[in-house]
Amino acid sequence: MRAGVIADTHMSGGRRRLPDRCVEILTGCDLILHAGDIMSLEALAEIEAVGPPLRAVTGNMDGWELRERLPDMEELELEGARLAMVHDAGPSAGRLARLRRMFPDAQAVVFGHSHIPLHERDGGFQIFNPGSPTERRRSPRHTMGIATIEAGAVEFELVFLD
Repeated sequence: MRAGVIADTHMSGGRRRLPDRCVEILTGCDLILHAGDIMSLEALAEIEAVGPPLRAVTGNMDGWELRERLPDMEELELEGARLAMVHDAGPSAGRLARLRRMFPDAQAVVFGHSHIPLHERDGGFQIFNPGSPTERRRSPRHTMGIATIEAGAVEFELVFLD
């Protein structure tokens, strides 16, 4: 299974769209994972329209209408692997251990919030922030991720969009 991983798209009021390269990659995936800060129901619909099924969690910028439809955090069983999603993973100090405690049964946790890509491992546990395809902030480039999930294992790849 191949999952496109995005976060922090901040698409509200039609001012921002997913980059063409991001849409192209997502279209070729079996699943889209979004780690929050979608911003509006219209943006949610735009991402859903890309094609593959979407699993998403809410972020701190998502309003009540998204909070009624999406969970704050989620754990998924995919191809024998347990993958969790949450938007804000807290301060960088102790993040890996904190997420391991929050999701003790997960092999991997996808998160967002900082707009800064990150991939850390500790033994069989890993955390991944895909950055943002639309609002890079302090990150030098627009990014997203691809998760390849097979036979109980998860591998992440960071994709530069510009």
